[in-house]
Amino acid sequence: MTDLAIAANGLRKSYGDKTVLDGIDLAVPRGTVLALLGPNGAGKTTTVNILSTLITADPGTGDIHVGGHNLTTHPQDVRATIGVTGQFSAVDGLITGEENMLLMADLHHLTKTEGRRTAAELLQRFDLTDAAKKPASTYSGGMKRRLDIAMTLVGSPRIIFLDEPTTGLDPRSRHTMWQIIRELVTAGTTVLLTTQYLEEADQLADRIAVLNNGRIAAEGTAEELKRLIPGGHVRLRFTDPDTYRRATLALPDAARDDDALTLRHPGDGSQRHLRTLLDQLDTAHVEADELTVHTPDLDDVFFALTDTTQNTPKPTVPGQAGRDDQSQENAR
Repeated sequence: MTDLAIAANGLRKSYGDKTVLDGIDLAVPRGTVLALLGPNGAGKTTTVNILSTLITADPGTGDIHVGGHNLTTHPQDVRATIGVTGQFSAVDGLITGEENMLLMADLHHLTKTEGRRTAAELLQRFDLTDAAKKPASTYSGGMKRRLDIAMTLVGSPRIIFLDEPTTGLDPRSRHTMWQIIRELVTAGTTVLLTTQYLEEADQLADRIAVLNNGRIAAEGTAEELKRLIPGGHVRLRFTDPDTYRRATLALPDAARDDDALTLRHPGDGSQRHLRTLLDQLDTAHVEADELTVHTPDLDDVFFALTDTTQNTPKPTVPGQAGRDDQSQENAR
């Protein structure tokens, strides 16, 4: 528990007969990024709202600890530990960027001197010094989002919740935000990030949890999730027809393209699979002219895990089944 910034067991939330969260477990180590990935209505924002004390979980939810504090018994201690940047900007467009920062400093009960120093440092850090005296309504979308996160950091939170922080930003602004998030994590901050951008989760997250219909369909690193989905293969290309023929005999399971002299051997992209494949080729005294490893990307993972048109069981990361069983036990 001491190594976890966020620990939630059997998190549940319903509105009437609509179940939004159906007993999910979360464990986020300190100084890491967990990305919650899922379609609209999957429960991502509800999860953030519960963990940041904005709404309460349903009865039957297990223990929730954020920053080492029990969410139910010590919500004020949790609030002192966290910062939240929601889907919708908290920036007041009628006042300047600097005034927005100073307002946050007042809310955190900083002295005037400390508040001005903190505001100036954060405005500089987020490249907003030149615009500090201008009304925030004149800022671009990327500038407003940077100001939003700068305001979140006024209280020096150890844990930050970012709810779709780059929605609507252009690619350049999105990459700027990614760099800011990386710098925060490097400095020891823990980040729980919700996003619908698959590339964003791939770029930033230490671990990814895919939410679907109020449950975690799968959780793991990006590479672990990619290996869940069928379609991974190693492509072998040959220039010599005789070598190609011997390779087809050595690898009878490979799909052949006789015209292109290529073979596609199914595999999960792991080092173990690649080593086994190369051993088979070495035993047959065959050397490919070109070898490339192809694995499914997060798009494939997302669609496979959130496809509501199929009734087949969703794939799970090794060990996930046990966590799902425990989640069901906690929910009872």
